Amino acid sequence: MDNSAVPEACPGVESANAGKGSACAGCPNQQLCASGEAAKPDPAIQQIRQRLEGVKHKFLVLSGKGGVGKSTFSAQLAFALAGLDHQVGLLDIDICGPSQPKMMGVEGEQVTQSSLGWQPVYPLDNLGVISIGFLLSNTAEAVIWRGPKKNGMIKQFLKDVYWGDGLDYLVVDCPPGTSDEHLSVTSYLSASKVDGAVIVTTPQEMSLLDVRKEINFCRKVGVPVLGVVENMSGFVCAKCGTETLIFHPSSGGAEKMCQEMDVPFLGRIPLDKELMECCEKGTPYLAGIHSHEDEGELAEQIQNEGVCRKAMRSVVQGMVDGLGAA
Repeated sequence: MDNSAVPEACPGVESANAGKGSACAGCPNQQLCASGEAAKPDPAIQQIRQRLEGVKHKFLVLSGKGGVGKSTFSAQLAFALAGLDHQVGLLDIDICGPSQPKMMGVEGEQVTQSSLGWQPVYPLDNLGVISIGFLLSNTAEAVIWRGPKKNGMIKQFLKDVYWGDGLDYLVVDCPPGTSDEHLSVTSYLSASKVDGAVIVTTPQEMSLLDVRKEINFCRKVGVPVLGVVENMSGFVCAKCGTETLIFHPSSGGAEKMCQEMDVPFLGRIPLDKELMECCEKGTPYLAGIHSHEDEGELAEQIQNEGVCRKAMRSVVQGMVDGLGAA
């Protein structure tokens, strides 16, 4: 189906007027829609369901705007889940702005193919990553694709990637907003029991405006909202402990918005230069089994974590607890 020249007044493939209305004149899909073939379910949806049967929990990470730390959160969430001894997959479907290869410390690696399917890149033994960034000739190469081509890439990732014998968690890092990629991934996963979506925002109303739209998008496409994370929620001075609200929550911040929209609030994560440094280096922000062989040393390090790490760990644990009850 050619989506490149679909008219704005398209009645939709499931409409009784599909291919027959005045708006359909000149559309390259007119005959296909009139025949009823376009309304048939995409066979890839069942292929994707079969491919992901071994994945216990699948969820999307969304944001209304870019620059709020969605990909940073996705990367460190994947690291943290792996650090809790889970089998984790991270799927980057931000086709035009893939950042996970850098954030996971595997920039320049290549995806390989086998008889079982595409093989993810593994920054850790129990953490696999897939991104279009692994398919580009260099990190500065621009991906200038229209919707249908991006959607085809997402379908191929979901259908053809072999995640091993099974995953405890599949984290899907989506681009900001509500566009083709979001419609495609929710459609392709419609038969695969998606647990829901986590939405990342910053405290100010300018960001929350679009989070409300993101919540309504999830409700329209039938994806539960697992909760909202308020990122960059103040800066805590390491020397004196004073908190400064860099992004002022002029309308009460994410927690108040969650109360108004009746969705869970997962917590606040303050700004921390060490978190930025971990993303630049592609290393885990939170200590886990991959960083300590001695359980006593790991427990002691967790006990002595600062405010920012404790906040991140609380959000991660809240998500794990919530998904366990789902």
